[in-house]
Amino acid sequence: MTTDTDRAVPGEPEPRSSAGGVDIETRPPEPAGGESPRRWLGDRIGSVEVLAALLIILIIFREPIAAALDDPRIQTWTTVFVSIMVQAVPFLAFGVLLSAVIAVFVPRSFWAKALPRHPALAVPAASAAGVVLPGCECGSVPIAGSLIRRGVTPAAALAFLLAAPAVNPIVLTATAVAFPNNPEMVLARGVASLIVAMIMGWLWLRLGRTEWIRMPRRPELDDASRGRAFWAAVRHDVTHAGGFLVLGAMAAASINVLVPERWLQTLADNAWLSILALALLAVLLSLCSEADAFVAASLSQFSLTSRLVFLVVGPMVDLKLISMQAGVFGRRFAFRFAPTTFAVAVLVAVGAGAVLL
Repeated sequence: MTTDTDRAVPGEPEPRSSAGGVDIETRPPEPAGGESPRRWLGDRIGSVEVLAALLIILIIFREPIAAALDDPRIQTWTTVFVSIMVQAVPFLAFGVLLSAVIAVFVPRSFWAKALPRHPALAVPAASAAGVVLPGCECGSVPIAGSLIRRGVTPAAALAFLLAAPAVNPIVLTATAVAFPNNPEMVLARGVASLIVAMIMGWLWLRLGRTEWIRMPRRPELDDASRGRAFWAAVRHDVTHAGGFLVLGAMAAASINVLVPERWLQTLADNAWLSILALALLAVLLSLCSEADAFVAASLSQFSLTSRLVFLVVGPMVDLKLISMQAGVFGRRFAFRFAPTTFAVAVLVAVGAGAVLL
């Protein structure tokens, strides 16, 4: 027997049938394999399809693109950008691989056993450990959190956080390659960075509070085999560090092309303005420490001291590090730690530059 509720009314949704007291909504048939058309199309559009679309666009608009590339300013921009990337990428790749090895294969308990138990002595020891066991900025934050969880005094862990990305052999070698005519830059960068790391560690012993720190966690390294955790760490660091390197190289190329030479020269001629400008630029660019020396070398209008400030500040205080520290240690920590580190780094780098450069 047919009732009014059994009849489909045009323009209204399909009726719902009842099975065992549970309403079951009638849906249109799905494609073979049980996947909806939207999901199927989403899975089909990947990097290969995007690359093919870009190639088609380049072929269609090849003449206006070629005409634009004939502009001398575009050629200069491209030359600066490519030169920075070619020099920096090998150091970035090696640094990412080494950082992943440290994060995955070096036991976390090693640090608690290797460092002195007295906090004041553990700070310089942890700072010097960055020379032997380096890590990039992205990796140093979770490693520092791991050290704290394993019983290392927070002052020593924070000293390692600042020193490891700045004084490790990859960074110092990259600095030597970027400044072949100024080998003193390597010594100045290493000494200044170590001093800043130790000062910040000792300041934390004096003024820091444990309630400002919230323990970090790196999910891609937990509950996974060593091989999978290693490649997860590599992908994480390549995505972050490589992306910021590209942005930094683009910014450096744009500065060389778009900013009038007389403006840069006026800024560079004033010692204090040039120092402050490059310190702020280091914070904004957020470069990877394995590659920042090549960007600094391209800013040839500025003095060696101001470029040293750029190299000391960048691996310790930049936008990505501030955001990471706020996310994993807490905003109360980041809002106190980052400005203090910036001021100490600028002052120490200026002093190191006056003595060593």
